[in-house]
Amino acid sequence: MNAGRTLFIGAISGLLTVVLGAFGAHGLEGAVPATHLEWWQKAVHYQGLHSLALLAGGLLALQLPNNRWIASSGWLFLTGMLLFCGSLYLLTLTGQRSLGMITPIGGSAFIAGWFCLAMATRCINR
Repeated sequence: MNAGRTLFIGAISGLLTVVLGAFGAHGLEGAVPATHLEWWQKAVHYQGLHSLALLAGGLLALQLPNNRWIASSGWLFLTGMLLFCGSLYLLTLTGQRSLGMITPIGGSAFIAGWFCLAMATRCINR
């Protein structure tokens, strides 16, 4: 993923984090059980953190263009958001517990994304 695309996706994801957080706080309160609302809040939290990670990766990509570690981290953070956060959002709205099986795959993508971002920083000042 190139720097511009990474920055764009990070910014849009940040925007969605605020929208989804507000929806959870105002639209779902009282409409879903408290446990489900906790799942929603966890998804919002992780989406927000990884939106910032995408922005950091995009800025780093401006300094280190064509770095495969940075590109991989962006794709892995995006995959993590879709699988981890997405499964928790859907779990909250549908109550389908089988969706919880997808969540750890997204968490693993987050971990791999952080590893790739760490590896990318090894290229600074070399």
